[in-house]
This record gives sequence, C-alpha cells and structure tokens, in this order.
Amino acid sequence: MKACVLFSSGKDSSLAAILLEPFFDVELVTINFGIVPTYEFARQSASRLGFPHNVIMLHPSLIGEAAAMLVEDGFPGRAINYLHQSALEAVCSKPDTAIVADGTRRDDRVPMLSPAQVRSLEDRHNVKYIRPLSGYGRSAVDVLVDAHLQVVQGESDTVQKADYEVELRSFIRKQYNEGDSMVERLFPRHTQSRVTDRKHL
Repeated sequence: MKACVLFSSGKDSSLAAILLEPFFDVELVTINFGIVPTYEFARQSASRLGFPHNVIMLHPSLIGEAAAMLVEDGFPGRAINYLHQSALEAVCSKPDTAIVADGTRRDDRVPMLSPAQVRSLEDRHNVKYIRPLSGYGRSAVDVLVDAHLQVVQGESDTVQKADYEVELRSFIRKQYNEGDSMVERLFPRHTQSRVTDRKHL
C-alpha cells in the first residue's frame, strides 16, 4: 500500500519517510503555491533518498490568505497551520490516497492538527493519517537523523528547502512595504535543515 508523505526536504519529513519504508510504498509529496519553485530542492533531496516524488500545485491565493493571517497575528502559527491543513486536504483529495503522513513531532506546536481535525480529515476522505515522529522529541529525532541522514543546517532564511515558510517569506517581501523588515519581525529566528543524502549503513 502506498503512503504519501508530505515532504519539505527537511530532516523531519525525510525521517518520517524512512520510518514508514518497511511497511509501505512511500511516495514523497511536495506542495507548492507558485510563489517560489521550492519543489526543485525537494526533488533533489527525494532523489538522494531514493523515493519517488510528486508535486502538487495549489493556488497562490492560499499564500495570500496565510500572509494576511500572519500580519494580523504578528506571528506565524495560524498561517502555517492553515497552509499545512490545505496541503493535507490536497493530498487526501487525490483519488488514490489511502495513507497520508507528515514529519510533525511530539512537541511541535506548528504545524499541528488537533485530534478533532485529524478525525475529520480521515472521515471525510476515507484515509489514514500517520505521524511517524509523534512519539519523538527533538533530541531523539536528532539521534535518528545522525544515524541515517546527511543534512545542511542554518538560519531559516539561508537554507533552501520546500517548506511553507519559504513561500510565505517571499510573498511578504514582494507584497508589503518594508517586506524585509516585516519578515524579520514576524518570523522568529530558528534553524532549518535540508537533506542532501542518505547514510547507507
């Protein structure tokens, strides 16, 4: 049975795919909103991991709506959750989707679906939603990543990958006055990763 794993090219979604590999035919799925062609980075990482890769294009208006939420709230939580839910809905709407998964971890607050949202997603689309890292905290994930993946890491604006934040940042820079300063103000500094290869044990 195929499992569609939402894939940003980062270490969490990559590790989720590897954990599912013994049990399912894994397909990596990258969502793009037409703002920046981030799927190219995901395609490179997927090739190095050895998984088939698919891109789903969603309408740029979703990024505009998320950006409006972000500016209104002053922080990215609701906007990122909105885009993540939109991504899951898109994957689950494909007629051949039976299993959908992502790389959200035990302690993640964003993106994260509530139990009620998970049940709704599964019931409406007749799918199973799996979070392979739901029992892992950050330090445990890092142990597994060190054993299985080669990654590049850095400040979120310096690592080229295919997550929602990249397109959100780009949209805000283009659409709002003082875009650069807005991005710095709205997005907390944090470290991002992109997988460059798989360690073959």
